[in-house]
Formats: sequence, C-alpha cells, structure tokens
Amino acid sequence: MLPRLTFRQWVGYAGLAVILVLTAAVAVWRGDILRAGLDPQVPFQTYRPPAKPDYAQKNAWALLDARAPGAGSAHVFFVHSTTYNGGKDWNGAIDDARALAGLRGTVLPNYAGPLAQVGDVSAPLYRQASLYTRLTLREDAREARAFAYQDVAAAFDAWLERHPEGPIILAGVEQGAELADRLLHDRIAPDPALRSRLVATYLMEHLAPESRFTAFPLCTGREQVGCVLVWRSLEEENESESRRALRRALTWNDRGALVTFDGVKSACVNPVTGSAAAPRSEMRESRGATNATNLEWGVRPALQRRIVAAECRDGVLWRSRLSSESFRPRGAWAEQRKIPPYNPFYADVEADVMERLSAWSLQAGV
Repeated sequence: MLPRLTFRQWVGYAGLAVILVLTAAVAVWRGDILRAGLDPQVPFQTYRPPAKPDYAQKNAWALLDARAPGAGSAHVFFVHSTTYNGGKDWNGAIDDARALAGLRGTVLPNYAGPLAQVGDVSAPLYRQASLYTRLTLREDAREARAFAYQDVAAAFDAWLERHPEGPIILAGVEQGAELADRLLHDRIAPDPALRSRLVATYLMEHLAPESRFTAFPLCTGREQVGCVLVWRSLEEENESESRRALRRALTWNDRGALVTFDGVKSACVNPVTGSAAAPRSEMRESRGATNATNLEWGVRPALQRRIVAAECRDGVLWRSRLSSESFRPRGAWAEQRKIPPYNPFYADVEADVMERLSAWSLQAGV
C-alpha cells in the first residue's frame, strides 16, 4: 500500500513537476524564446532608423586605408558581417558599443586580416540589419537587410573618390557579402572602367545562386582576374544546418529586393583551390587556419597548417572538424549564430588574393 502524502508534500511534488515541465519547455523552445527577444515588435514601414553615417568623416569607418607593413598596391573595400543582435532596432547604429567590440575584436582580424598584405583596406560602418533579420524570412526583416545597402553604396562611392585609379578588391563576409554581391552587380558591372580595375571579389560565408555569376564568372584558376570566389562553409555532417541555411538563403532580384531561391543550385568556390572546377581539397593543401581574435591590425597571426579538408558539394563548402580548442564555438546563443570567431581559410584567402593581384598587374602591364 502506497503511503499517504500530506498536503505540504503534494504542493512540493506539484511544484517540482511544474519546474521540470518549464525546464523541458525552455530546452525545447529556447531558440524561439531568445529569437523573440530580438524582435523589434514594430513594422519596418513605421520604424525610425538610426542616424545616417557621413562617409566624409573618419568615424564612419571601422578601417580607412589601413595598411600593414609591406602591403601591396591594391585598394580593398571590405563589408563586415552582422555584429548587432537586435532588440528595439531593425538596424543597428554605427556607434553601438557591443557591435563595435565584436567587429573590431573578431570580424576584422579574422576576415579582413587575410587581405591586409595586398594593399590598403577600408571597411565602412553601416546601419547593419540585426541578427534577428537573418533568423526569419519575414518581409520586415528583408526590408531591413535591403535598407543597409544604401549606406554601403554611399560608402563605396566615397571610397572610389579616394581611389580613382589602381587595382581594387571587393570583399564581404555573411551580411557584408550579401551587400557586396549587390555592389558588384549594381555598381561595378555597368562601369567598364571599374570592371577593368577589379582584381577579384570575395563573398565569404555567403549563399547565392550559381546562375547569378555570368557578368562576373566564378573563378576557375588562380591566374584569372575579375572573377568571384563565394562559399558558405559548414562542418562536415552538419546536414540540419545545411538545410536550414539553404532554406533561408535570399538573393537580390532586379528591383533590389531580397527573394528566396531554395531549390536553385547555389554557387561554391573552394578557397583552398581557388577554383570552381576543383571543388575538393585535402588537408595537406590547407595553407593555414587561425583564430586571430583581438590581434592588432597588420600583425600576421600564427597559422595552423594542413588541418582543413574541404569540398564544395550541393552548394555548400563542407570542411573537416577542427579539434583545436581555439576553434571551438564560444559565447551565448546569439554569438553562436554569427560567423565563427576564427577563419579556417585565412592563409588560403591571403595567398589567393596575392596571386590574383600579381596576375592583374601582369595583364595591366604595371
């Protein structure tokens, strides 16, 4: 016979059951709960964005003609990734302290750093769409992402005035690659003079339809200039993340709106081989991965060579798992939904851009 419980014991057990149910619910719906906390809760059409940057002012740039010792002759325009989480704003102000810390401490040294040896590097601050806009396909979120383009386009025009001649390199990562993709097609494609100056375009951690790259083809060799390297990398066997990324992928249409392209073949160029025609690379070919977080500009990081195997397959760049502690995910839920705070292809991009600049200089006779 089961023992009889007192009223206090019933209350205790009931409370424990409620706690267990709530704990389980939080575990299951934690992502949804945290994502909802980043939702501005106002329609984008009635939203008042932060103040517009003035690109004649130095404080509107994260980097402005920054040079590493012994850097080459190219001019690099780099568009950074998402560092603003969201909350009350669809688009973050350029002076948001937390977003700036992530940009300067993590994104620039890891993703702009590989371009430092090729020339001077400029990276505009812009009213970036929040992390929330990349976690939903809502029309408001798409409009916020498209809104960011006006700042990047204005920064690009100001940058061109500073650099009226010489080789140029366009690069972006994640949200920045999405915006650089549009710059390439809207601003460079119609201008023969700019097209002739373009060494290459690097669209890192970005998904785009393969059919988009006709005016500027995907790179098929290191001696080729004016071409595009684009990839979205994932750790091998992460099939669920691949499906989610492809399902959420957006591209620009002719009216400057972002539209889905799920089911259409995505472009991928392996940065290790530098060729869409050579989709697979072995560990022995990897020039060096690194975690350059918090490294000062112009300081070349220590590299871990021959630890990354990679392959473009089904529109995604699959890479081997990195076992070193410096390549483990860190930070809270939101931080783990941004680009990794390290670069598995740092030295590969560095070598690729230097080779293409040499090829451009040879072809241009300079």
